[in-house]
Amino acid sequence: MAKQIYLVRHGETAWSLTGQHTGRTDLPLTENGEHQASQLGERLRQVAFAHVLTSPLQRARLTCELAGYGAMAQVEPDLREWDYGAYEGLTTPVIREQEPGWNIFQFGCPLGESVEQMSQRADRVLADLRMMDGRLVLFSHGHFLRTLAVRWIGLPVREGQHFALDTATISILGYEPHSAETPVISVWNCNS
Repeated sequence: MAKQIYLVRHGETAWSLTGQHTGRTDLPLTENGEHQASQLGERLRQVAFAHVLTSPLQRARLTCELAGYGAMAQVEPDLREWDYGAYEGLTTPVIREQEPGWNIFQFGCPLGESVEQMSQRADRVLADLRMMDGRLVLFSHGHFLRTLAVRWIGLPVREGQHFALDTATISILGYEPHSAETPVISVWNCNS
């Protein structure tokens, strides 16, 4: 059984700076994003990981490599970001001009992934992770990691809207110390 699961959101990209939804568009890291990724490596170095998994998208893979884990990383396609479909590259205010009150965690995306599809994908990933031993680290994306975290503690995807997640941050999923079968979020959105 996985002892702890470290969640690492990739470093800064041009679209994370502007607030554009970046799903399948394979953007590189900015220069600052590369620096953030290197700093992540310094923060993670004292932790021994049994497994390192990364999204196939370059912003996550490069974050993984610059953090020093590229050689042992396994690419996991299910760690990719939410598919924003028709909303790819748009900001929330622009989307809300056409769809007032839109929230990805409640409505999903037309021509992209629905809330139910995201829930199923996160549950599939978690089932696989629970079969692994030791401490794990995942390099992935903001909306996917927020979905994964709420599903870890048994909440519906819509609750992911309450978990802000900055670029180049570390979060940790684990278990209640006095009850190893109760999943908890031990650390969230840590950038120091």
